[in-house]
Order: sequence, then structure tokens, then C-alpha cells
Amino acid sequence: MKNQIIGLNIKSLRKIPILGLLLMISFFFPYIEIKSEGIRIAGYRLFLETMNRLNDGGNYIVFIYAVILGIFILSVILSSIFVIVKPGKKSVILSICTYIFNFTGAILILFTITKTINGSGLLSIKFLISYLSSGYWIFLFGSLIGLILSLRAAKMNPGYIILVIMGIIWVFPIAWIIMISFRLESGSYTSYFWPKEFTFKNYLVLLTDSSKFPYLKWFGNTLFVSVFSCALTTFIVLSTAFTLSRIRFSGRKLFMNIVLILGMFPGFMSMIAVYYILKGMNLTQSLIALILVYSSGAAMGYYIAKGFFDTIPKALDEAACIDGATKWQVFTRITIPISKPIIIYTVLTSFMSPWADFIFARVIMGDDYEHYTVALGLFTMLSRENIDTWYTRFAAGAVLISIPIAILFITLQKYYVEGLSGSVKG
Repeated sequence: MKNQIIGLNIKSLRKIPILGLLLMISFFFPYIEIKSEGIRIAGYRLFLETMNRLNDGGNYIVFIYAVILGIFILSVILSSIFVIVKPGKKSVILSICTYIFNFTGAILILFTITKTINGSGLLSIKFLISYLSSGYWIFLFGSLIGLILSLRAAKMNPGYIILVIMGIIWVFPIAWIIMISFRLESGSYTSYFWPKEFTFKNYLVLLTDSSKFPYLKWFGNTLFVSVFSCALTTFIVLSTAFTLSRIRFSGRKLFMNIVLILGMFPGFMSMIAVYYILKGMNLTQSLIALILVYSSGAAMGYYIAKGFFDTIPKALDEAACIDGATKWQVFTRITIPISKPIIIYTVLTSFMSPWADFIFARVIMGDDYEHYTVALGLFTMLSRENIDTWYTRFAAGAVLISIPIAILFITLQKYYVEGLSGSVKG
């Protein structure tokens, strides 16, 4: 291996093959050990046993488990050889991907091994997590150390290590709810991660059967409220931010301080008062009430937009005023066209809040079933009489409602970041 490779940490790079050798050796250590029964099963033997069970008609969960174990050892061998034979950025990237996969797979096995082994017939007694032995734990923590060494070899910020680990952890609940949404078996709880059978029936029933839960109606209600709330909130926030950024008037600082203090209190503190105000106006249990509630306090969220407008040179405003433009014209024809990032940021945050809100919708809507939003509708699926039958369809509804927000953030992420930083080039 070369003594110097531009852009890489050689000390960490040299440790990767050594760690890979340790992980390969750990495959011969006991992965399962039950001292009371005198049972010790090494990693390689566990792999062979699962393959034999598969040949004897074992289920696909056993197959997945065997494939994961096989890829574990094969990926470590290949990445270690690649680092030794051809050290460089490509080999380090391969090593990073390998250890991300191995660490993720090791955690996945930790959550699924009990059901897998109990259902595969590999043992004659009920398996417990505590029976996992040194070989497995060496592989789990070795994969984590391998990921750290690979990232250090690439001279990546140590913060990436934490972010990668947290990202892997955060992916599991998302993967879990997606798996539940495709699960054929009903019931709110199962002791296994992978469904025994996959189906699209949960999505089809949710979207076509409106006799009990009109999901499409709720989706439309949520979309209606979110779009109009977003439009009103965006206009109010941008107008307030522009006014406080560009216009100096008596009581301006006092107003900003009062809004700052009020913003420290959570919105649901005013929930009861808001409800009785709406009741006095005969607006409860209506979508209009939700739009008013979500957009009425929008002016208190002006801070980030004001910070963006502060970065826009005032010379542009002054030049427009000399040409006879009014403040409204400056706002609509000059400031808004060059403020695309903050507009998109405001739209995203204004849309997401009513899209996912449950508390205010629950108080205002009461038992008006037809005007429910998706959050309220999904909650009713979890009632005692519905949860066993509708839990998998609840998961399908949760996946569907998250798709629009995910698409928005993925497509508009660039502007979201620019809106937070804010500046005008040129």
C-alpha cells in the first residue's frame, strides 16, 4: 500500500483490511450460544443451516437471513482486497458502502432473528436475544468501527459518522411502517419485521372502500385546507416581513419584541379560547375554521423572511421609488421576483403545518366525520373496535399522506436551504 495518497488518511486506510480480517474470523465464532443446553452455533454453520432449511422447504424469511449473512462476509472480503490491491478513493467509497450495509443488516438481524430462528426450526427451544454470542457482537460493533475508519480514511468530517448512524436508526421506523402497509396478515402487533405475505390489498381497500372510512374525502379536505392556509400564510408572512424590514415606523421595535415573546408560547395554549371564539361565530366543524386558525397567527413567523429581505440591497428600493414606484409596487415587482428561495421556504413550512396537524383539527371538528382531515381519519382507525382490521390500512394511509411532503422537499430542497441562508448575488 502506498505511503501517501492524496485526499486520504493512510493510517485509517491501513486499518480497514485488518478489521476486515477480524470480521471474517468472527464468522467462525459462536453467533448463538445457549449454555444451559450446551448449544454453540458459529456464524458459518448458521449460514449453512439456514441454506439447508431453505432446501428443505424453509420460508423466504430464512432465505433473506441466509442471503444477508452471505453478503456480509462476501462484501467484507471484496472491500478488504480492493483496499489492499488498489487503494484509492473508489476503494474507500466501496468500503463505506460495505460497512453501512453490514451495520444496517446487523441491526436488522437483531430485530428479526428471534422470529426467524423460532420459525425456521433451527433450534428445538424458544430463541431469545440474550442467546446471541460473541461472533454476532464482534460483527455488529466491528461494522460500526469499519464505517468510522472508512469515513476517516476519506477525511470526512467526524460529524458524518454520527449522521450516518442516526440516519440508519431513523430509517427503521419508516421501513417498518412501509412493511406493515404491504402486510397481508391483519392485527396491530406482530413479533416479526418482514411480512409473511405481501399484498397491495391494503392500499386498494383504503382508496376504494369509503363505506366506513372515506380516505379520499379526507385527503381532499386536507389538501383544500393546506392549499388555502398556505396561500394566506405565505402572503401574510412575506408582507409582514417586508414591512418590518423596509419601513421604519413608530412602535416597530416594540411590536417585534411583543411578537417575539408571544411566539415563545405554544399555539395549543390558546386552543380552548380559539374554540369558543369560533363557536360564537358559528364556524366550528368547518374547513373554513381550520383555514382561519392555521393562517391567523402567521404574522408571528416573519423572522426568517425578514432576515432574507434584509440581505436585499436597499438601493433597489430607492431606485424604484425615484422612478415613481409605490411600496406595493416595490414589494410585488422587485422584491418578490428576486425572493424565490424564501417564498418556497415559506410555502413549504406553511403547507406542512396544516397537512400534518392533529390537535387543532381534533378540537374544532369534533365528531363531524365528513369534514375530517387525514390525521383525524387515521386516528379513528386505531380505535379499539377497528385497530385489528384496519391497522395495516392505517399504515398504508400514513405512507400515502407522507408522499406529497416527501416529493415537495426533495424537489425544492435547494431553495429551502437558500431561503434559510438568504442573499442576493450581483
